[in-house]
Amino acid sequence: MTVHRYSILTYRTKGANANVVYTFTNPDRLPNPRWNFGGGGGGGFQGSTSGYTSGGAVVNIIDKFPFATNANASDVGDMSVKRAFVSGQSSSTNGYSSGGGYDPNFKFNTIDKFPFASNANATDVGDITVTRYGTAGQSSTTSGYASAGYAVTGGYPTVFNVIDKFPFSSDANATDAGDVTVSRGFVAGQTSTTNGYSSGGSFSVSARIDKFPFASDANATNVGSLSAARGMVTGQSSTTDGYTSGGDAPGAVNIIDKFPFASDANATDVGDLTVSRRHVAGQSSTASGYTSGGGASLNIIDKFPFASNANATDVGDLTQGRYGPAGQQI
Repeated sequence: MTVHRYSILTYRTKGANANVVYTFTNPDRLPNPRWNFGGGGGGGFQGSTSGYTSGGAVVNIIDKFPFATNANASDVGDMSVKRAFVSGQSSSTNGYSSGGGYDPNFKFNTIDKFPFASNANATDVGDITVTRYGTAGQSSTTSGYASAGYAVTGGYPTVFNVIDKFPFSSDANATDAGDVTVSRGFVAGQTSTTNGYSSGGSFSVSARIDKFPFASDANATNVGSLSAARGMVTGQSSTTDGYTSGGDAPGAVNIIDKFPFASDANATDVGDLTVSRRHVAGQSSTASGYTSGGGASLNIIDKFPFASNANATDVGDLTQGRYGPAGQQI
């Protein structure tokens, strides 16, 4: 029997994970000692104008910061409901925030949408297929994806392998389009022009990099491993590579991993965040990756280059420190 120690409660899993016990024993591991379940899988492809950080524990804030200059974020709208551990997706015109929660008893299947053209509140435009948090976000040109995830029901934690897909062209519920290779939560999302990737994960801590196609609805395949197994991570994407930053190993880490889209290969450690942290949001411009938030007192916006392997620099602040937000970009 495997024991994972994260916070202050004890759960015994059911079903396929019936021999796994999570014993939560460290109330200092998160600003909220009741619940050490992280998320914030960054999603979307790349933006040229702005990054967005939406939600987090426990706020409904949608923050926006510029890519052209290093500057603080501003509050430009609200999500339809307060929640953390959400995943982000981006179309060419709108940002999306999927799933989430802020307590084992408060979890959501909501798909929120907010416009990029103006500063406005989000609206609830659909549901993911299973109510859960800690999903990874990916975005094709036509659809948003929320993959894997976690939920607590009746005191028992459950991890999921579902890959949900919802359209950008209309407001509609998601459909189950496939499975990741291993059920897990608090995963990072990356996007190439042809595939979605889900990397890392918690319960149990994973180094797995999964890949699934956008051209058809199909299960993911395992195509590599991160440099270190960890969950509660976030993702960024250049045109050629996926990045997985931050996370919990257990214990917060500052690792920036990079893996290629052109071939199926393991990730390498190419730099460090300015501060070790988990439960972060990821955003991607055409030139840089961003990692924002990561704790009740951490409002940091980190930036690292795609053109070279280098450490991140602190380039601004969110309007409020928080963990478990989602990332979007335009």
